[in-house]
Amino acid sequence: MSTGADDPSGTPTHPDESPTTDRLLEALTAYGTTYAQVGREFAAGAGLHTTDATALVEILGAEERGTPLTPARLSERIGLSFGATSSLLNRLETAHHIERSRGHADRRIVTLHSTSTVHEVADRFFDPLGERITALLEPYSQDEIEQLTHMLTGIREVMETYATEADHARTTTQG
Repeated sequence: MSTGADDPSGTPTHPDESPTTDRLLEALTAYGTTYAQVGREFAAGAGLHTTDATALVEILGAEERGTPLTPARLSERIGLSFGATSSLLNRLETAHHIERSRGHADRRIVTLHSTSTVHEVADRFFDPLGERITALLEPYSQDEIEQLTHMLTGIREVMETYATEADHARTTTQG
């Protein structure tokens, strides 16, 4: 991202930067902010704390991908301690939003599953958004959408790696 060190002509002084790259990074930052805002609106509409709604969205997403989350993996995904995640899961289970299951051969493994009640709430909120995004993508070819998907996947992977490295550096220097 530009550091403000561009020359007066507007040409970035760093060889890897361009106005197009800057605009893309700004758009991604705005997307992240808006994504969080949509999550807060979902939480408010569902009568949930934002963190609880974030956990539900993670659980729903994992189910859609066919890879249910464990409590430990959810804890990592939402950035809470295991104890705080356990309290959150107790609240969601008491509200009948999730169920914990020991559906594996190894009965020690617990996975998290959403209930039909929370599916109705999520569908009511997110389906209209999905329809709007689908309409927005209509003019693009499948190849263009695949290229965008590839780029966004790469950006996500870079960001996840960076966050993991930052966490490791922080915990190594603190411990």
